[in-house]
Amino acid sequence: MTGSEVSPSFRLAYVPGVTPTKWVRIWNERLPDVPLTLIAVSAAEAFDVLRGGGADAGFVRLPVDRTDLSAIPLYTETTVVVVPKDHVVAAVDAVSAEDLADDIVLHPLDDTLDWERPPGRPANERPATTADAVELVAAGVGLLVVPQSLARLHHRKDLTYRPVTDAPESRVALSWPQDATTDLVEDFIGIVRGRTVNSSRGRTPPPAQQKRKRPDTGGGTRQKPAAGKPTGKSPRSGSGGPKGGSKGGRRGKPRGRS
Repeated sequence: MTGSEVSPSFRLAYVPGVTPTKWVRIWNERLPDVPLTLIAVSAAEAFDVLRGGGADAGFVRLPVDRTDLSAIPLYTETTVVVVPKDHVVAAVDAVSAEDLADDIVLHPLDDTLDWERPPGRPANERPATTADAVELVAAGVGLLVVPQSLARLHHRKDLTYRPVTDAPESRVALSWPQDATTDLVEDFIGIVRGRTVNSSRGRTPPPAQQKRKRPDTGGGTRQKPAAGKPTGKSPRSGSGGPKGGSKGGRRGKPRGRS
């Protein structure tokens, strides 16, 4: 390697609630010589990190501005309400937004849900973060509606959560700058989409895989013909008989009688 060459690496951003462990493991198995660095970012700053070159790709929450970013939607999360364990909501399997009308529902500044109108009664002030809102729920100040992964991320023993059947849902996507769709980005897209090593859209396989390929013989490997099948010789030719042999073993033109 010369002094001007830089070892390849891949930087992957991810927002709170996303667990990239499975994809990172597959990356390390397929590209062990290319280190992957995880970068934790907030949902609000994720797009600026991608645009600024701080990460090659990232797990973000939709919507994505498609003007300069590409995105592949991955999955949709269930929306839940976080409540104290002794709250009446904890006694049911699910609730609607209308069921929360009499409760104070916290609406943090980093909320990821696209509300037309948040449910419940608003608090006097909006918490700065979801983590702050969870602390307020634990203190009995109000309730919190979030994607289920965030409820799990901020789990506390004194809190629980239940699905909200008619709340907006949060969708997670893989995003990257349109003008920076590198080979490594394509490799990661293939991993996320579940492609196998041999179906990576024309990407050159690693040297270890190339060595395992059988050499090209031009016409492929000839198979030995099965017993009883012709081998390409004329079926009329006998085993060592002269050319043009006739039926019944008769040879040549018959001689006339005298």
